[in-house]
Amino acid sequence: MSETISFVLDGKIQSLDFTGPYTPTTTVLNFLRSSPVHKGVKEGCAEGDCGACTVVIGELGEDGKIHYHAWDSCLVFLPMIHGKQLITVENLKQQLAGKEVLHPVQETMVHSNGSQCGYCTPGIVMSLFALYKTTNRPSKACIEDALTGNLCRCTGYKPILEAAAKACVLEGKDQFNKEEEVIKAMLQEIKSKSTSLSINTSNQRYHQPKTKAEALELRKQKQESVLISGATDVALRVTKKHELLAEIIDLSHVQEFAQQETTADAFYFGAGMSLESIKLFSEKTLPALNETLTVFGSRQIRSLATLGGNLGSGSPIGDTLPTLMAYDAEITLESTAGARQVNMNQFVLGYRKTERRPDELITRIRIPKPAADTLIRFYKVSKRKDLDISTVSACFSLKRSGQIITEIRMAYGGMAAVTKRVAEAEAFLTGKKWERENVAEAMLLIEKAFTPLSDARSGATFRTAAAKNLLLKFWSETQ
Repeated sequence: MSETISFVLDGKIQSLDFTGPYTPTTTVLNFLRSSPVHKGVKEGCAEGDCGACTVVIGELGEDGKIHYHAWDSCLVFLPMIHGKQLITVENLKQQLAGKEVLHPVQETMVHSNGSQCGYCTPGIVMSLFALYKTTNRPSKACIEDALTGNLCRCTGYKPILEAAAKACVLEGKDQFNKEEEVIKAMLQEIKSKSTSLSINTSNQRYHQPKTKAEALELRKQKQESVLISGATDVALRVTKKHELLAEIIDLSHVQEFAQQETTADAFYFGAGMSLESIKLFSEKTLPALNETLTVFGSRQIRSLATLGGNLGSGSPIGDTLPTLMAYDAEITLESTAGARQVNMNQFVLGYRKTERRPDELITRIRIPKPAADTLIRFYKVSKRKDLDISTVSACFSLKRSGQIITEIRMAYGGMAAVTKRVAEAEAFLTGKKWERENVAEAMLLIEKAFTPLSDARSGATFRTAAAKNLLLKFWSETQ
C-alpha cells in the first residue's frame, strides 16, 4: 500500500504525500489554483456545469498510446489522477527560438475572435485541445458536443465553432506527439512502481484498490465508506455542501471494472466504464442507449462518470435507468461471497435505494441484443437540450406481429420516487393494434399510474402531460 500519488505535470513526475496542505478530497482545481504557474484554470460553478475548470488528462491505454480526455477539474479528487498526465492551458504554448508559439487551438481562437472577457476561455481551449487530439476534421455536431460543457456569457459560440473547425485539421499533430515517448516512459515508470493506495490523514481515509478482489474485500470490511468511480455526483458533497467524507473507496483504478465484452446474445459493460466510452460503442449497436448518453451531461462529465455510478445512485431522474429497463438489462452484484444477477426492473427499490447490499459492488451490466424487429426509443424533456437534468424521461421498447403488439415496455423517470414501468398500460396494449385509439387509452392509464411532484423544474400537471405525450410521440414515429 502507498500513501503517495504520482502524476505527470509540466513534463515531469510530480508526487504528493498528503502531509502538507492537501487532503485526499482536495480537487484538482484547487490544487492547480494553489500553484503560481497554473492560474488559467478557473472556478465558475464547482459542480461541473460551466467548464471554466476544464483540464485534459492523458492516460496510457492498453494499446500503448496516450489517450486524451477533457475533465472538469472541480469534480476530480487528487488521488484520481494517480498515474496519469495532467495538462493545463499553460502547457499548450511553446518557446521556440526565444519566441512564444501558441498551440493551433489557441492560434485559431485568437484569429477567430473567440474570446472576450477571457474567464471561460482557458476551459474552452482545453476542450478544443481534447477534440484536436482525438478527432480530425470534426463535424459541426461533433464540435458542438465537445463544447456542450463550456458555458460562455460573452461571445456567443459562432467564432468558437469556427476556431475549432479551422484548428482540427492537422490529425492531432503538435508538440505532444514529439514528447509522447518521454511522457509514456514517465507513466510507465509510475505504473511499474504503483501499488494500491491507502491514504490516512487525521480525519480521512482514502482507499484506491487496483484489483476487483481487493475492492470486494475492502467493501466487506468498510461497508459504511463512500463509493466513488467517476465522483461526478459525490464530489458535489465536497464542493457544494462542504462535507468531510471520512472514508472513501475509489474504484476508478480497477481495470476489471472497465472492460467491455460482446457475446452472441448480449453486450456486457463493466460498471467502471465511462459513459463517453459506452456512448461511442453504442452508436451502432444500441441506438437508444446512444440517444440517452448524447444528452447526458457534457463530454467532460461523461468522460468521468460511469454506468455503475449512475445506477448506484438510484436517482429517479438518472437518465440511464429507464433505458436499461426498456432493454431488459441485468445487473451483476458482487461481494466476497459471490455474484448474483438482478433484473433492472427489480433493482430500484425506493428513493435512492437499490437492491445492492452494503457489502456488494455493482461490477457489470448485461444488455441482451435486441431482436431485429424490436423498436427502442429514448426521450428526455428538460429546460435545456444539453447539460440539464431530466424533468421527465422515458424509454419505450416495442415488438409487433404485423400491427399487433406482442410486447411493450414503457419506463419513466422523473414521475415518481423511483424509475418505474407502467405495468397497467403495458398489459392493456399487449395483444392490441398499434393504433392511435389504443395509444390514447394507454395515455389515460399513464395518468392514473403516477402522482408526480411539483418542484423547481416543473409542476405535476406538466409532468403528467409530458409523460402521456411521449408515448404519443413514440407511436407517431413508429406507427
